[in-house]
Amino acid sequence: MRRFSVCRSQTMRQLTFGLTLVRHGETRYNKEGLLQGQAIDCPLSEIGLQQAEAAGHYLKDVKFSNVFVSDMLRAKQTAETIMKHNSSCSGLQMVCDPLLKEKSFGIAEGGRVQDMREMAKAAGQSFQSFTPPGGETQEQVKERVKEFLEKMLQHIGLEHWDNRREEEASLSQQTPAVEGKADDGVKGVPIHALVVTHGAYMCVAVRYLVEELKCSLPSGSDKAHMFSLSPNTGLCRFLLTIRREGERFTQPEICCVFVHRGDHVRQ
Repeated sequence: MRRFSVCRSQTMRQLTFGLTLVRHGETRYNKEGLLQGQAIDCPLSEIGLQQAEAAGHYLKDVKFSNVFVSDMLRAKQTAETIMKHNSSCSGLQMVCDPLLKEKSFGIAEGGRVQDMREMAKAAGQSFQSFTPPGGETQEQVKERVKEFLEKMLQHIGLEHWDNRREEEASLSQQTPAVEGKADDGVKGVPIHALVVTHGAYMCVAVRYLVEELKCSLPSGSDKAHMFSLSPNTGLCRFLLTIRREGERFTQPEICCVFVHRGDHVRQ
């Protein structure tokens, strides 16, 4: 059993919460190797619905206090299915946020992923860094990630700050462990945000957390894996500790629990 220390030394001026990122389930476009981006709001395929059900069953006993979702159909369907199976979500309101939309691929949307790979190669760029005409740059997506993270921190801080005494007591009783269980890292953590979004967006978000916010990583982490595309309904989990300065909550210390977990799909 591998354990790692959490970025915290609990005081009365900080609050720790879990963050689980989930990629939406498969769509027909995913299956056919086509780019969706923002212009194509495709629903989940039959396999995608099954994946969302599997994710819901996998996470059914994991407690969530907040749910944030991209306003695109494939993400909302995935979130609704996960919430349907989870008793802690019965009284929660799903917050749809356009900041969580997929990256825009401009003129490449609706076309083959392979065609965009060839466009990137012809331009002498990597697939991830290439921006088709009319699309978003990595930097523009990162700005949306930063804006959403700041918005989420303030939302969670304002909603849960007054309950932090109970949270600190429960957190101090256990050290999060990676044991291959659905509640890894968040067992006994009462504040836990579920965020359902998209593959390219998650790639940018994970890279931002690791490279710019200096997220601590589990022992033996492989950055090539960290920055890869999560599978449909793949899960990434982090623990964040925020502090209060006046009426605002500051950028967090962050620990990664795991990335791109797909146990529920394989099972």
